[in-house]
Amino acid sequence: MSITGATRVAGVVGLPITHSMSPILHNAWLAAAGIDGIYAPFSTQPGRFRAFAESLRGGSVAGLNVTLPFKGEALALADEATFRASAAQAANVLVFREDGSILADNTDGLGMLAALAEQAPGFDPAGGPVVVLGAGGAARGAVAAFVEAGGPEVRIVNRTLARAQEIADGLGARAFPLSDVAAAFDGAVAVVNATSAGLSGSAGLEVPIEATPAGAVVMDMVYKPLKTPFLAQAQAHGRRTVDGLAMLIGQAIPSFEYFFGQTPPKSVDVRRLAIEALGL
Repeated sequence: MSITGATRVAGVVGLPITHSMSPILHNAWLAAAGIDGIYAPFSTQPGRFRAFAESLRGGSVAGLNVTLPFKGEALALADEATFRASAAQAANVLVFREDGSILADNTDGLGMLAALAEQAPGFDPAGGPVVVLGAGGAARGAVAAFVEAGGPEVRIVNRTLARAQEIADGLGARAFPLSDVAAAFDGAVAVVNATSAGLSGSAGLEVPIEATPAGAVVMDMVYKPLKTPFLAQAQAHGRRTVDGLAMLIGQAIPSFEYFFGQTPPKSVDVRRLAIEALGL
């Protein structure tokens, strides 16, 4: 890679950031496309994110992906936000325009829908009720994406009903307590785990997957391990499953398009690269 004065720069910012797969994905795409660009990891301390991002106004850096714990602050400093970012109350993309303004977007939901389309061919997000487990930022983004995609009913299940109800009230969804999860599963075409349960081998969710219709698609946003206990349970009951790595790659594609002005080349097997880097 030859870095010049014309090299287009983008990156990802978070704390911690050393675990991020984004530089691996984006730089592989850049190399394959022959783009004079680089995608770098950045880190900043709590209380310094706004100053860091504000210093990039004007386009010296094309844009940033934003990860924890700065997604809320990223949305707050933007001059313009997409429906997805506003609905999720968080931004994972900041685009720095030459006029000094900042656009915020949230591509997590797009990544989720792309993963479902890739690993569950024929799935229609508007084909029936969908269930989102959890009430954090990831869940909110998933709900917003399903609403925008025309989902006829989005159901949010959470241990604390009040948190689920808050999201439901804002986005036109329905809230269910965890104790009523079987009712939420009734007739669902998809169930998405947007909690951290199952992350890095921790205990998975204890929910009755068998209460879902036989044709339901089950997805877990967690990608390490690749097959979480939640997905293993779904597969044991014959449900089609979608993993979190497909979502990670799916959310990176529109980010790349924002930063570098073109769709990443399909010739690169970024899934294989990510699996190798993660040691999966």
